[in-house]
Amino acid sequence: MQSSRPYIARALYEWLLDNELTPYIVVDAEQEGVEVPRQFVQNGQIVLNLGVTAVRDLSMDNEAISFSARFGGQPMRVMVPTEALIALYARENGVGMVFGHEPVMPSAAGVDPDEEPGAERSGPSLSSVEDAEPGESTSEGDAEAPKKGRPSLRVVK
Repeated sequence: MQSSRPYIARALYEWLLDNELTPYIVVDAEQEGVEVPRQFVQNGQIVLNLGVTAVRDLSMDNEAISFSARFGGQPMRVMVPTEALIALYARENGVGMVFGHEPVMPSAAGVDPDEEPGAERSGPSLSSVEDAEPGESTSEGDAEAPKKGRPSLRVVK
């Protein structure tokens, strides 16, 4: 699965602009691929103004946020990989979001290329029940209390 961070960041950015607020981002300047003015980095982080009057050529894609801006009168191209985005908030009132660390998710197909065929996967499973009537028990254990162990989900057609 792809990270939700760039999608949420784009939506939050637009929402802040729609409410006539100034979007700021907090960036982990120590992450690989981050291109920011190092003289303004404090404690490994930098706060950047993404307001429409502060940046040019803003691009917020799934891999990175990039734009051109002036720092101390000097033009610079800024590149912030989405993994380095710590927070996005409004300067005026602090409303926004801090992004936590996202867990590594399996691929969209749900198959790990490194997993051996036939190996049991962790997580919920999905099975289909073809000929069950509504409310009808489909196995002997359904009428009893749920069993301990990993959860499962059945599709009843």
